[in-house]
Amino acid sequence: MSCIIKTASEIKKMRKSGKLAAEVLEMIEKYLQPKISTEDINQICHNYIVHKKKAVSACLGYHGFPKSICISINDVVCHGIPNEKEVFKEGDIVNIDISIIKDHYHGDTSKMFFIGKPSILSKRLCKVAQKSLYLALKLVQPGIPLYKIGEIIQNYVENNNFSVVKEYCGHGIGRNFHEEPHVLHYKNKENDIILEEGMIFTIEPMINAGNPRVRCMKDGWTIKTKDRSLSAQYEHTILVTNYGCDILTWQKDEDIPPKLINKN
Repeated sequence: MSCIIKTASEIKKMRKSGKLAAEVLEMIEKYLQPKISTEDINQICHNYIVHKKKAVSACLGYHGFPKSICISINDVVCHGIPNEKEVFKEGDIVNIDISIIKDHYHGDTSKMFFIGKPSILSKRLCKVAQKSLYLALKLVQPGIPLYKIGEIIQNYVENNNFSVVKEYCGHGIGRNFHEEPHVLHYKNKENDIILEEGMIFTIEPMINAGNPRVRCMKDGWTIKTKDRSLSAQYEHTILVTNYGCDILTWQKDEDIPPKLINKN
C-alpha cells in the first residue's frame, strides 16, 4: 500500500476542491433547524455545488448512492441517505458529509452540527470527536509512520470513555474519490507507511458514545451503532507539507489554524 505524491499543479487543484467542500458546510449551517427535512438540506447543497460553484457532487451516483450529500443523525455513524420523511428535531446531533469534484479533483469533509440545544453527552461526544481529529492533525509531518495517526485518536477517545469505529477509515484522495492508503483511526502497526511531503489524504474519526460495533441498514448504505448509542464524526482533507500539514478543507469557525507547523 502506498500513497500517490501529488504534483504542484495537482495540489493547486486540490486546494480549490477542498476550499469549495468547506464552503458548502459553512453555507448550510443557517438552514439546520428543527422541522426541516434532510431532503431539503440535500437539495440546497446540491444546488449550491452545481449551480453556484459549477462543481459536481462526488456522492451522487457513487456506487449507486442516490443523493448529493450524506446526512447522519444521532445513532447513524455514516452514509445516512437524505429523504423527505426524515425531519430534524430539537436536540439532534447531525453529521453532514460533503464530497465534491472540481476540475477532476476531489474535496472531502464533514462536521457535526447541533439542532437546537444538545444534551451534555451529545456536546461532549462531538467535542471529543473534533479534538481527536485535531490531535492527529497536529502530529502530521514527513517522516512519521501512518499508524501514529490512529494511535493518538484511539488513545484520546478511549481515555474519554468513548469508542472508535474500526470498519471505516480515512483514505488517500485526488483524481479518485478513494485512493491508497487506508488511514485507520486506531493503532495498527502494520499501517507503517512513512508520510512524505505531497501526500493528500483524509482523516475522519467516527466515535461512539457506547461500544464500537455497527450495523448496516436494509438500504445497503446507512450505518448505525449496534447499541443505538450516539455517534459523531469530523473529517478533513489534508496535505503533508515540509513543515507539517495544510488543512485543505479548513472552515472559518475552526479552533485550529489552516497551516500546522508540526516540525520541531
